[in-house]
Amino acid sequence: MTDGHMADGRVTDAGHFRLDGTSGRARAGVLDLPRGTIHTPCFMPVGTLGTVKSLTPGELRAAGVEILLGNAYHLYLRPGTRVLKELGGLHRFMGWDGPILTDSGGFQVFSLARINEIDDEGVTFRSHLDGSLHRLTPELSMDIQAVIGSDIRMAFDECPPGEASREAVRTAVERSLAWLERCRDSHEANLDAHPDGGGLLFPIVQGASFEDLRLESIERTLAAGEWPGIGIGGLSVGEAKDATHRVLDIIEPALPSDRPRYLMGVGYPDDVVEAVRRGADMFDCVAPTRNGRNGTAFTAEGRLNIRGARFAADPAPLDATCDCACCAGYSRAYLRHLFVSNELLGLRLLSLHNVRFLIRLTSLARAAILRGDYGRWADAWLATYRRGPAAP
Repeated sequence: MTDGHMADGRVTDAGHFRLDGTSGRARAGVLDLPRGTIHTPCFMPVGTLGTVKSLTPGELRAAGVEILLGNAYHLYLRPGTRVLKELGGLHRFMGWDGPILTDSGGFQVFSLARINEIDDEGVTFRSHLDGSLHRLTPELSMDIQAVIGSDIRMAFDECPPGEASREAVRTAVERSLAWLERCRDSHEANLDAHPDGGGLLFPIVQGASFEDLRLESIERTLAAGEWPGIGIGGLSVGEAKDATHRVLDIIEPALPSDRPRYLMGVGYPDDVVEAVRRGADMFDCVAPTRNGRNGTAFTAEGRLNIRGARFAADPAPLDATCDCACCAGYSRAYLRHLFVSNELLGLRLLSLHNVRFLIRLTSLARAAILRGDYGRWADAWLATYRRGPAAP
């Protein structure tokens, strides 16, 4: 069990986590936050700019979403912190009253900025929107997330690409640890200034696929404070899936069992099932909505491209096992018609379905953990999923 401890030992009322059960290394837990309760394993849809693309907060609630993700980098550039502050933070701005987790902006600075120059103090970059010059530091990242008012705030870190050299990864580990101390100090200052508006600060461990660097990053991160949760960064950034699985297998015993573990950027169904097997609790990814907008649906029998001609007269629902509004009300034939006709309803319905699919998937995983048979359930689920969708 862990309360919302700060790194200096103070206890906040910002959150509490407990484990309800385990099955092998898979875990079922509950994270209580002031704005709502999160049941883990859980999937967090990505609302990068204060919106999960094409979906309303009401639709997300109806789909069972308990927490959303926003991004400090994007919201800092547009609409900007001045607007967010004047309008009462992101929850009020977007009309979502549940918990929000914010990414620090570090990954986007390194992956999206037109030009970036990194040093030990921070990153200077040019906006991907208009080329304007900006400087992002650990302190500014914490200030942006405080203005956003997120319930979980991620430390500013350096995330090297999957193919990075050992030397580059070592530098990223050292820099992320140094920045973590500055994030902690800035976060605590924000809590002191606004005691009613605090969130939890999660550190991010790095190390790419180098097992010793991963373990060192975890050890030194834990030595730096009693963090209320742990982010696992630098996976799903170009490395092979078996490398991700190997790293998760190696680091799981080193992670505290009484705190949630957030595997960043993972959201394809089979990847989630395999990561839960290896002890991860929380996930986010743009995959469900991005795939939905492009006509690809997640189903119990694998991914399905609804644009295919074979669905032109198919009366079946998208996924007979799904209870979402898309599957309850529309046929594959109609959905294909929407996409080939470039009708916006099609991308909305598939996005909604894919989000609900992942929410249901993590719920099924949780139930299997609580039954004590996650391994058997996961093997059976993956075998069906990997067969691919049946012909109409």
